[in-house]
Amino acid sequence: MFTDSIAARAVLAGFGVALVAGPLGCFVVWRRMAYFGDTLSHAGLMGVALGLMLGLDPALGMAAAALLVGLLLFALQHQHRLPADTLLGILSHTALAAGLIAVGFMDSVRVDLMGYLFGDILAVTPSDLAWIYGGAVLILGALAVVWRPLVAMTVHADMAAVERAGGMKERLVFMILTALTVAIAMKVVGILLVTALLIIPAAAARRFAASPEAMAVGTVVAGALAVTAGIAASFAWDLPSGASIVMAASVLFAASLAVPARG
Repeated sequence: MFTDSIAARAVLAGFGVALVAGPLGCFVVWRRMAYFGDTLSHAGLMGVALGLMLGLDPALGMAAAALLVGLLLFALQHQHRLPADTLLGILSHTALAAGLIAVGFMDSVRVDLMGYLFGDILAVTPSDLAWIYGGAVLILGALAVVWRPLVAMTVHADMAAVERAGGMKERLVFMILTALTVAIAMKVVGILLVTALLIIPAAAARRFAASPEAMAVGTVVAGALAVTAGIAASFAWDLPSGASIVMAASVLFAASLAVPARG
């Protein structure tokens, strides 16, 4: 039987992730970068193995791996030998396979592979909450600084380039912030489901937003609702928590399609 403290920590963790994933998820949807999020999340398992091998917290390993892959993608984004989606697909599945192989070689360390792949928000500890909210403060602070250039770059890339608002610096910051967000969200919904928490609430809120800022707020609200409903379903029917949160977000998205969009 779950205790009130477990439920409270789970809800707090989910709200923290929704708070930071919402605004960044808007850009992922606007810029059609869902596959980018998948690539970063798949690198997380490689980071888990790296952290365990070096005797570090696996969360730090996940963040480091996501950052390294994000920087690699940034460096390769201007190459013309392969289409972007092909490159992302190669890196995504290579990173996941490398992580699984590395974990398979670690006979002396017991790894909760299912927990990392699908998340375990009900096992969140006070230190995990500190990690989530500390990271959220840093990410949102940095995002606030580059918000307007990123919006300009997203709405009209050519105009942003002319105005020097959407340069390489903003692209690099966006990739780094997305990598850190993915690392934070992995604890809640796991490596295989983390991209869903970035894109589904944003897709649900998109039809009703009058401005980029309104969409960001709406996405946070949708994410928080999905977290609450998902955790409630997990408690009520003994379901996997991460999958329940993602399913709740999907139900919200489906419901949003039935409501007339803002005129």
